[in-house]
Amino acid sequence: MTEEVSRREFVRMAGAAVGGVAIGAIGGYSFLTPKETIIEKEVEVPQEVPEHPWTYTKLNVDAVQKRAYEAYFQGGCCYSVFEGVIGELREQVGHPFTAMPTKMAVFGGGGIKGWGSTCGVLTGGGMAINTVTGGATINELMGWYTETDLPVYAPETALKVEGDIAKSVSNSPLCHASVTNWSNASGFAENDPSRAERCARLCADTAGKIVEMLNAEADGNFAPVFQVPDSVIECGACHGKEGPVNNVFAKMDCDTCHGDAHPN
Repeated sequence: MTEEVSRREFVRMAGAAVGGVAIGAIGGYSFLTPKETIIEKEVEVPQEVPEHPWTYTKLNVDAVQKRAYEAYFQGGCCYSVFEGVIGELREQVGHPFTAMPTKMAVFGGGGIKGWGSTCGVLTGGGMAINTVTGGATINELMGWYTETDLPVYAPETALKVEGDIAKSVSNSPLCHASVTNWSNASGFAENDPSRAERCARLCADTAGKIVEMLNAEADGNFAPVFQVPDSVIECGACHGKEGPVNNVFAKMDCDTCHGDAHPN
């Protein structure tokens, strides 16, 4: 009996000692878990992204142009036009345009990371158009860009250079040709602040043109006017898919780069 009591005492004392360590071993603070309080939190359920193309809502041209002009100085030309159109749809419509990260278009600036290839306003513009409709509008945008004396847009408050900016016709969808033609027309170098101002205004013009076309399409009265240049038809007689040489696939004005291809 004494042995049994002693064992019980030992177990009791050992348990008390362990409890004392758990409660007071570190500065008297308890390690016992307090009663948990369950707080109900509202969980946002992701909305389903609809099939392409997304539904377009008519936009205000002036608002889109202003947004695009300002966006140029945040991420370049491709981002500028894409943000100008999609950003305005994001504000006016909401979902699904809120799910579109417009900074994804930054890559296209300067003819894709400064390579001088397709002008970023066309890349970003094509992305914006393709989000809500098909290719006919993109084709019209390309033709308009190559044949129009730009820029026309004049901001209320210029962010780089105040006053009028020289205009030029690019005769090409390529960034380097567009910039060079403008530089020759204006007398300013490529790295002059006026060139950045010119490109920002060009972005506004392009975003505005896109919205004009999309609004017209929404009203059911979009009418393309671009026609393939004569040089493409003439050169295509030999170099096009029906010609004997058959080595060219393009709608670009051939004379822009190959004006002296057959001097005789």
